[in-house]
Amino acid sequence: MTILRTHNLTIGYNSKEGRTEVLKGLNLSLNRGEVVCLIGANGKGKSTLLRTLAGTQPSLEGSVDIEGKPLSILSKKDLALMLSIVYTDRTSTGALTVEELTALGRQPHTGFFGHLSKVDRDVVEASMRATGILYKRNSLCAQLSDGERQKAMIAKALAQETPIIFLDEPTAFLDVASKIDTMQLLHDLAVEQNKAVLLSTHDISQALMLADRLWLIDAGQHLEAAPTEDLILSGKLDLLFNSQEIRFDIHSGSFSRQCVGEHSVDIVEGDASTAHWCANAMKRNGIAIDKKSTITIKPIAPNNIIIYINGKMKKTESVGELTHFILRYFKEYETK
Repeated sequence: MTILRTHNLTIGYNSKEGRTEVLKGLNLSLNRGEVVCLIGANGKGKSTLLRTLAGTQPSLEGSVDIEGKPLSILSKKDLALMLSIVYTDRTSTGALTVEELTALGRQPHTGFFGHLSKVDRDVVEASMRATGILYKRNSLCAQLSDGERQKAMIAKALAQETPIIFLDEPTAFLDVASKIDTMQLLHDLAVEQNKAVLLSTHDISQALMLADRLWLIDAGQHLEAAPTEDLILSGKLDLLFNSQEIRFDIHSGSFSRQCVGEHSVDIVEGDASTAHWCANAMKRNGIAIDKKSTITIKPIAPNNIIIYINGKMKKTESVGELTHFILRYFKEYETK
């Protein structure tokens, strides 16, 4: 079910110097039960788009509808009952306990004085439980790890009981394990609580694994919106960066630099995992992967990698040994 739509939306800024359009002609939709990841290079308008959709920054043209109602006519209270936001900035919540922070999410329901009813307290507890932070309910936020603090902020957003949650770089300060944990949590919440979750992120690998849809702002300042796997297979992730050397590898699901140096090797079929990391080592050292190369690497296993050069065969027992041999060969070749 679609809960948010944009109609020919143009975002940007009006200033003394004139009008600056960041993205224009946007016709987007956000559905309940889905996680959408907004990705793009720095300065491409991710935060501007989030602020515009949240009503904290005016659009230049077009409109945003939430449940069929124009964003422009919604009161602050009505909007707070529809949409919650988790910002990337480290907020000054150190003196609050996790439970007190989570309870702040009930403010749109409790009014100015913030008196919590039994229903409100039950919602606060359920929100902490859903995010896995209930065991820290009496801990000060200042005592939490970055991952725990992020869970507490998400619990606050859940306690607001809105059908839409926006998050601006929610994994920015997290270690790898906490990033995976947070992204999986957001997807679980979207599915289990039928929420529409939109988040901006630079963590492409996690976005590709756990986003149902991607909104990709490319280097040409256009936004592509599609189911994650369809966007990957379309080849449009190559447009993310304004560089002919940075390319997305569909098989590994990652970006890498395409070497165009004078030295190259070919890597033929063998053990797929070993082949991937052989290629990684070659590219890191400026050696291109080229089918026309006179040097062929055949990765049979991690401890059995064969090199064919000028009709001769050499066996190496690790990627490190392979790399050392190839680099030494090219160095000797250049001195001849």
